[in-house]
Amino acid sequence: MPFRNVFIAVFIGSSLIVAALLINRHRPAIDTAQPSASFVRASGKCAECHIRETSAVVHQYEQSRHAAAGINCIDCHRPADGQEPMEHRGFTIARHLTSANCKLCHPTEHDQFMRSRHAAPAWAAVRGEGDFTAEQIAFAEKHHPGAVKRGENTLSLMEGGGAQTKGCMVCHAIGKPNPDGSIGTCTQCHARHQTSVRLARQPQTCGQCHMGPDHSQLEIYTESKHGVLFAIEQDRMNLDARPKMLTTADMPVPTCATCHMSGLEGMNVTHDVTERLSYWLFAPVSEKRPGYEQGQAHMKELCLKCHTKPSVDQFYADAEVVVASTNEKVRAATKLMDGLYADGLLSKTPFDEPIEFVYFDLWHYFGRTAKHGAFMGGADFVQWHGNYELLNKAVELEHMAQDLRAGKSHVQ
Repeated sequence: MPFRNVFIAVFIGSSLIVAALLINRHRPAIDTAQPSASFVRASGKCAECHIRETSAVVHQYEQSRHAAAGINCIDCHRPADGQEPMEHRGFTIARHLTSANCKLCHPTEHDQFMRSRHAAPAWAAVRGEGDFTAEQIAFAEKHHPGAVKRGENTLSLMEGGGAQTKGCMVCHAIGKPNPDGSIGTCTQCHARHQTSVRLARQPQTCGQCHMGPDHSQLEIYTESKHGVLFAIEQDRMNLDARPKMLTTADMPVPTCATCHMSGLEGMNVTHDVTERLSYWLFAPVSEKRPGYEQGQAHMKELCLKCHTKPSVDQFYADAEVVVASTNEKVRAATKLMDGLYADGLLSKTPFDEPIEFVYFDLWHYFGRTAKHGAFMGGADFVQWHGNYELLNKAVELEHMAQDLRAGKSHVQ
């Protein structure tokens, strides 16, 4: 080959290489940045794309215990029984993840959750039984009679679709039935990619839904001595401790999860948040649960990690006095309302008359608040946000009833 041709070939080749380097140098960083080797090892090929498209997801996963244990993305995203598969960049994954995917590795926790009021009863409290199968209804009713076999929530319906979708259903979706036959999702408490026990132990996680006037547990906890101590001490606590190995050295101050779910120093871990309860505190008139003795014993066992038996027994005795006195006040209000309905002074349509809202506020907001405050150490909620308001609403209710009977304002 003539020297001239060799020179031209070398020149063209060199030019192409230089051009390619220049072009690559000016590519945006999002195109050139690659996931680290640890990302790829921990999460396979998925991270190569998702570090660019949904980078926070990859970083959340990298911080998780799942990543440390070598669990791969596809381990969680593969279709479980009954799930719709979807082809995605050479992988077959589930179109929608549900509690059925978590059950593949955590069957005990899943089964405990299914027995709880966080499962079917939570969704039925808004949407009624219509979304459940007969088998799901039978299972839930066995554990919570009357909690699923019911109609849609009247107040939620009256507030409208927008309030239902962005309000009620956001919290109650923890028990929403899924197309694969499972119920709910574990990510409500653990987060989707962090799968964090630390997160589940934070009071704010429970407080996403357990707050506000009708079940103000987060506010009560924050006011309580437990809440104040946690705010001060949490940085020194081991909130990542393994659930079955949790000790009071890890968490010397309890949060919601500690009392209702944790296996503190040998206690059984449970995802059935009703196991340690003794009363139906959310009901207008609170009765003892069928497993009253056992539920109270389980909770007291937890209390005894920090408190002496006499103080725990006295705490429970005092709280039960609040339950009894609240029941008495709600029964009086209910009797007054029943009399107005019986005498035709109120329509049968719910929430179409002002006095019905006053009655609802009395038991649903202030009655619950007083009772929850008593069992959670929230003195201000027993008094000002509970019993003061109960008295206030009772007087208002009586005056409104007198006006209705005097013909000043009644429904034809």
